[in-house]
Amino acid sequence: MAQPHAVIIGGGVGGLTAAVALHDRGWAVTVCEPSTSPGAVDTGLGILPNGLRVLRALGVGEAFHAAAAWPPTVELRRADGRVLLRLEQERLTRRYGAAVAVVSRSALLRLLAARLPAGAIHVGVTVTELHVGDIHQRAHVRTTAGDLAADLVVAADGVHSRMRALLFPRHPEPTYAGFTTWRFLTPAPVHAVPAGETWGSGASFGVLPLPDGRAYCYATATAPAGQRSADERAELLRLFGSWHDPIPALVRAVPAQAVVRADAWVADDPLPAYHSGRVALVGDAAHAAPPNLDLGVCLAMEDAVVLAHRASGSAAYLPTALTSYTDDRIQRTSRVVQRVAQFAEMARTASPALVRFRDAGIRAVGAFAAHQVAQRYLDSLVEWEPPRQSALL
Repeated sequence: MAQPHAVIIGGGVGGLTAAVALHDRGWAVTVCEPSTSPGAVDTGLGILPNGLRVLRALGVGEAFHAAAAWPPTVELRRADGRVLLRLEQERLTRRYGAAVAVVSRSALLRLLAARLPAGAIHVGVTVTELHVGDIHQRAHVRTTAGDLAADLVVAADGVHSRMRALLFPRHPEPTYAGFTTWRFLTPAPVHAVPAGETWGSGASFGVLPLPDGRAYCYATATAPAGQRSADERAELLRLFGSWHDPIPALVRAVPAQAVVRADAWVADDPLPAYHSGRVALVGDAAHAAPPNLDLGVCLAMEDAVVLAHRASGSAAYLPTALTSYTDDRIQRTSRVVQRVAQFAEMARTASPALVRFRDAGIRAVGAFAAHQVAQRYLDSLVEWEPPRQSALL
């Protein structure tokens, strides 16, 4: 049997995870990344236990462990700095076999790219046309660098996926979640800062330490879709300049051009399927989630290994295998996206009375049952295991 070929559209975390998982199962892979300099402005990621299990299953768990930071505690605070809730990573590890790890996005992409053959990733290559194929015909991908035939096409092209629009032209696009986000890495190491988030009125700010001493910072605020500022650092100072230390200092330390702003979107009307013909959607292209908890990234990694498992178990009957992929993923991802959207709504509560009520409730929980309540919430989100690797059939 000839070696099957997969074309992956998008060289982000979901796309590269899919490429590695398929390559490990005997596929030839071609990754098409439209950007000529992906990750030119670096940010960070918080990887939860379900994502860590994927990395271990791919054989990069050890390398990831060395590249990531593992903060001992994670805190939730008010804008004045008062701690509402504190979680110990050790207790989360005992329950889930892993805890929250923090890594720069570029470091994770390098780890995944290192597992692929030289020449597998093509940057500056845009897909211009796609024929999805069927059980008898391979898919055909037209790109700015030439045409490709594929037994499988993996569309990992993000929340505004052109491939999703092509497969499901009548389905509604993801909905604006009502808030915008900012992300940045501090340019130099900072004094020890506690890991966690601070919630205010209609806004939040998170800080996660990286292993080299820098901090990954992220913020959210209610805003109209598409709104942008000439100076995003100045906008962050306007919103968070009066919040507790070290938030204002962290914002002042970053160059304005290093702040990445993006609106949050949610797939509140799930797709009927995550595939058509020989094309499968993964990550935000399939089920856009708000960025809270970085669960969207972890779901994309889950998608990737499940897709590789199904495709390799029935390579000769790929469209049938993709039906199994949809069946495996659609219920779980829809449920998790809904839970994350609810979490995002609570974090961006704006009414002063509701903010006081929210904070009082969290503080009461934090005083008496922080880990029990957190685990009850996290169980349905992160208690997931990757499929065992199957041989290519």
